Amino acid sequence: MLTLKQQELLSFIQTRLEEGGVSPSFEEMKDALDLRSKSGIHRLINALEERGFIRRLPNRARALEVLKLPDAMHRAPAPIAPAKPQLAPSLPVAANDVIEIPLHGRIAAGVPIEAMEGQNMLSVPAALLGAGDHYALEVSGDSMMEAGILDGDFALIQRTDTAREGQIVVALIDDAEATLKYFRREGQRVRLDPANSAYEPQLYDSRQVRIQGKLAGLLRRYN
Repeated sequence: MLTLKQQELLSFIQTRLEEGGVSPSFEEMKDALDLRSKSGIHRLINALEERGFIRRLPNRARALEVLKLPDAMHRAPAPIAPAKPQLAPSLPVAANDVIEIPLHGRIAAGVPIEAMEGQNMLSVPAALLGAGDHYALEVSGDSMMEAGILDGDFALIQRTDTAREGQIVVALIDDAEATLKYFRREGQRVRLDPANSAYEPQLYDSRQVRIQGKLAGLLRRYN
């Protein structure tokens, strides 16, 4: 049994797929359902996917496929319109593929990543991301500026709980503070190196540090 909003969203997606072969963007879905934020659309999409009504195709923009409709939503076939000449099938343009990922907040916020609510979403070019689950964090401070990571940048993070030597990771220290640093090992200890000669490396017992993800890409705004 779907809620009214879930039915409205499913109907809107189905209509757009029938009209143009491409599912609507999160912004279009938000406007169509008169919601205040795209996080509400994200929750509705997750609910429809969990119930088997839609599925998402990985690493594609607007890549939603309707798998089934509730009995109450099945409609009579529409009249067949005259066919329009086409030079090629209607497909999303790969260069414009965009993925919506959760934007959790600022990396120096001092709270565990798990505690950050994904109230906002960030539109990211698919080419910047590889396989796996991703989220974004807004960078605060200049401790990684020599690696080209500046204050106000959006760090695109692939979720993982392991890291190789020398990778830039999100490290959670004592389950309290998250930081973006180079990951190194020194015997039984973990060393988190900044990319700024003004800052000293941070040394911790390995039990104090949990890896929350590794850097996959960056987005930067220019004012």
